[in-house]
Amino acid sequence: MDGPLLEHALDRLRARPFEVDVALACLVGLVTVVAPASSYYGSEGVAFVLGVALVAPLAWRRRAPVQAAAVVTVAGLAELVLGTDFLAANVSALLMVYALAAYAERWASRAGLALGLFGAVLASLRWYSANSSDALLVTASAIGVSVVAAWALGRVRRSRLGEVAGLAERARLLEVEREQEMRLAATAERARIAREMHDVVAHSLSVVIAQADGGRYAGRTDPEAATGALEAIAATGRQALTDMRALLGVLREGPGEEYAPQPDVAAVPALVEDVRASGLDVDLLVEGEPRPMAAGPQLAAYRIVQESLTNVLKHAGPNGRAWVRLHWRPDSLELSVLDDGRGAAAAVAESDGRGQGLRGMHERAQLHRGRMEAGPRAGGGWRVHAVLPLGGAR
Repeated sequence: MDGPLLEHALDRLRARPFEVDVALACLVGLVTVVAPASSYYGSEGVAFVLGVALVAPLAWRRRAPVQAAAVVTVAGLAELVLGTDFLAANVSALLMVYALAAYAERWASRAGLALGLFGAVLASLRWYSANSSDALLVTASAIGVSVVAAWALGRVRRSRLGEVAGLAERARLLEVEREQEMRLAATAERARIAREMHDVVAHSLSVVIAQADGGRYAGRTDPEAATGALEAIAATGRQALTDMRALLGVLREGPGEEYAPQPDVAAVPALVEDVRASGLDVDLLVEGEPRPMAAGPQLAAYRIVQESLTNVLKHAGPNGRAWVRLHWRPDSLELSVLDDGRGAAAAVAESDGRGQGLRGMHERAQLHRGRMEAGPRAGGGWRVHAVLPLGGAR
């Protein structure tokens, strides 16, 4: 069998441990119980029953090692009491010592080693006490060495399983970290594009409004100036349209199509779910009845929540916790984003206002005649609070 086929077969066996243990128990029973059954003169029935009792628990050596070892121990004591010949099925005792060392708790592993050594002494006294003391000592030593060897192999197996589990957990954590980094990168890129779009729209509309006002007044006395103003408005509008198409084109590329270019407050629950899926524990609380709100303030509210959760995710890590609160008032939307304080130290470093994230949130709130505050919470943590009027921008 070549390498890939052998590896595939081993993977199939690892995926079915109980079936493998059942097959092992059947094989050991066939070799140590069924094959030598006729050699136990005068006690074939008792020897067969005891052999089955010794071998059958091997099927549960990984699922329930302590219980299986208890059955083997009872069967071994019964063998000593009933006075049968030494059974070949006693090899199952070594297999159970190995199983306890590999799969059971530490106390059970040590108890299995002690019982195995004690059983070695009892077996030597029971079946070899009629021989010389040297033979008795050699037999007890040989069985004891076999018990210790089985226990040591079980400990090696336990160590190997621990290493495999550690590697699997490390791979899982690396995958979670990679996905988190990808989400952070995507969130940062969307925030950057949103800020660029804000600059394009705000600057272009300011120029258009200024030119329109100037052209309206100049048109009464200087038609050429009015025409120049209209040409400037047209050029500015075309340039803004080109820039916006480029930005929207970036948002539509690849798998990023699932993110709407102009999200609103209704998209905040989906944003919270997206951040929660990345490993951050987020609770969302919505108070009051949603009211009609202009598109600009809605986009600002969404971006403020998005930037705040991004900062919490960036500084608090996958074990942090955050709370998002949306409170609809008669004339405004009040929103708050709080975290549990694990990222406070990193967040305070940006609290001087030089951070681009905080500056962007302040600008968005001010653009729509609102206000935004950010700073440490009393007792630890970080708090972002913003109030946005329901109307449009000033």
